[in-house]
Order: sequence, then C-alpha cells, then structure tokens
Amino acid sequence: MNATAAVETNGRLYPFPRVPVIAICLDGCEPDYLDRAIEDGLMPCLARIRETGTDRLADAVVPTFTNPNNLSIATGVPPSVHGICGNFLYDPETGEEVMMNDVRFLRTGTIFRDLQNAGARVGIVTAKDKLRALLGAGLTMAGDRGRCFSAERCDSTTVAEHGIENASAWLGRPRPEVYSGALSEFVFAAGVKLLQEWSPDVLYLTTSDYIQHKFAPEDSEAKAFYAMFDRYLGAMDAAGAVVVLTADHGMKPKHLADGSPCVVYAQDLLDGWLGRDAARVILPITDPYVVHHGALGSYATAYLPSDADVDAIIGRFMDTKGITHVLTRAEAVSRFELPADRIGDIVIISGAHVCIGTSRDRHDLELLREPLRSHGGLTEQVVPFIVNRVVDIPDEPRLRNFDAFFHATAAAAA
Repeated sequence: MNATAAVETNGRLYPFPRVPVIAICLDGCEPDYLDRAIEDGLMPCLARIRETGTDRLADAVVPTFTNPNNLSIATGVPPSVHGICGNFLYDPETGEEVMMNDVRFLRTGTIFRDLQNAGARVGIVTAKDKLRALLGAGLTMAGDRGRCFSAERCDSTTVAEHGIENASAWLGRPRPEVYSGALSEFVFAAGVKLLQEWSPDVLYLTTSDYIQHKFAPEDSEAKAFYAMFDRYLGAMDAAGAVVVLTADHGMKPKHLADGSPCVVYAQDLLDGWLGRDAARVILPITDPYVVHHGALGSYATAYLPSDADVDAIIGRFMDTKGITHVLTRAEAVSRFELPADRIGDIVIISGAHVCIGTSRDRHDLELLREPLRSHGGLTEQVVPFIVNRVVDIPDEPRLRNFDAFFHATAAAAA
C-alpha cells in the first residue's frame, strides 16, 4: 500500500497513516470531568496536550447513546447513513423490541474495514461486548492483521474470532467486573500493549461509562479514574502515535433533591390520553447493563395509532414539565440525521436534569444504587475533541465526534 494514498469510506477520504492512529471514545465524558481533574493536577499529560495540540469541543450524535455514536465514529457519518440509531429499537413489522447490536442492522462499511482492506493493521478494544461485533464488521483476523475483542469477555477470545487467544492471559489481568472502572482500565492497558508489541496502524479504544453514571466530576472516584487514564494516555503519546480523544455523550444528574430519579413516564401519559397500549414508547438507551441507568435517559421515540392527532399529542407533551423538545418523525430525521424507518412517529427529549421512562411499573428503580446520572438528549451532546497534534479544523461546518478519524489520519499522514 502506498503510504500517501487515501482510502474512501462513505464519501470521505482517509489518508493511510504513516504513524499509528489511536482514537479513544471515553464513554460518558462530560467535558467537566477533564477540567476538574486537570485543575487538581491529576492529568499532566492531557494538560500538556491541550496546550500544545488541538483542544476543541464537538457535537455527538443525537440520541446521545453509546451505539449510535460509536458507529458514527467508526463510519465517519451519522445514523441516517449507517443505520444504528440507538442501543434498542422496535420493529413495527414484527412487533418485536430488540437490541441493535447485530451486524445486520449496520447499513454501511466502517473506516476500520476499508483501511484494513488497503493494507492497514487494525485493532479494536471495547469495554462491553455489545459493541464488538458492530465495530468489527467486515474485519478479517487472518494474517495477524486484525485484533478485535472486549474487556467483558477477554478470557474467552480466540485467534479465529478475535485475533488473539485469551486476551486476559495475554495482558496478565483477570477479566474485570462489568460494573467497575477496571473494565475501562483493561481497554487502556490492552491498547498500550497492542501499540508496543503489535504495531497497529489504526487502533480504536472505547470504554464504559460506569464511573460517569456513578460519580460526578467533582467526586474523588471520578478524578481517580481520569488520573489513571492519563497515565495510559502518556504511554500512547510517548510512543509517537497520533491520539484523538472524544466521547459518545456527556452525562448529567437526573434526580430530585432526595436522590430519587426525576422521570416523565411517557407511556403512562399516552395511555391516559389515547387508551392503554394504543401507543408504544421505546427507550433506545435500553441495553443489557441497566444497573447504572435503569433504562432511563433523556430521549424516547413513540409509535402512535394511525388516527392520533399528532399535533395535539406534541402540544400535550410540550406542556409537560421537563420535556423540552417533541419532534415529528420528519423533523427528527432532518435535525438529527436519523434513519426514518427506525424511529417512531414522534421523538421526545427531556431537559438536563429530567429523564424519560415508559410506565412507572416497568422500571425497577431498586437497581439504581446511587442518584441517577444519565444521558440521551441535547444537553449531553457537547463532548471533548482533543488531538495530541496541531490540527487545522475549520469553524464550519460544526465539528462532530465522528470527525475523529478524518482529522487523526490526516495528521498521521502529514
């Protein structure tokens, strides 16, 4: 492969990197987490990078959930192109609600696949296994050119499927608990070892937001997490890689003064207005890991009966305290670049400190061990975008988190 050549993915050109490119998606990284840790002197490497490299803010994809944003970063385009518009969706044709973590839901190729096809060695390490198959779609592990595994299932990896045998033993770390900061630390440690021993051309590291759901930026536990990350960031920077740091979404407290969740139960409201189960509310935040968010976020979509007065329902939701935006399907598709066939008739978004549920009796809030912190709406859209090189990023169009590889590969090819 000619190192000066560029690879086209979804209409964008990505130069073949001359040095390793690492994109890090720090799940749930509200910018204030970085600011607080730096103020306390806990992130010396990042503090230096912000001064000598590129320090910007970017917009994440709405809904500000894990799957849509990770796949946007992996493809360089919004959900209207790649098709992944939540962690969870409803199929009106089958009447089934399913997890959107199967490759069959992905409508386009990834930057990883196309760079590997052009000769690049590509590594992907995820915290949770739910993302691994989607991010690794189209990758081959043959010829030692691919590594794609999760911290969650690190002790059962195989060369044939993941490019590495027993990643836990390889790294010398036990399989971490899913609900722990150690899950993300495994990702960082694996990334550094891959960089040092395997020499990838492209590396994508994506973490868990367990810490961010559990702790606020001013909490010592959150600061300790970012101090830990800074040490691994320093090792990647010292190795000469181009590193771009961004996030899939921010995080906001969504609870009352007594610590109980501040929830608008949208299904209960629609049942009262239209009759029980006449409409159907879907919460795309839903995934197998609900202990830290209870399937409560600031974005919902609703399927309405054919005879419903959509304008009247929108008006009633807008009169509901805590609801800030209600859009028709066409409006949501246009504003948020969503696939029209995978959202309902309306999209509902709540404010910074309010979340949306279905029915009160469908959420087991006993699972929430701390006051609720969550995401999904517009108030969690702004995320960090930091590169350890000076990158010329124009003010227009707006910078998006899914521009990460576009700017990082350009810097690595210079």
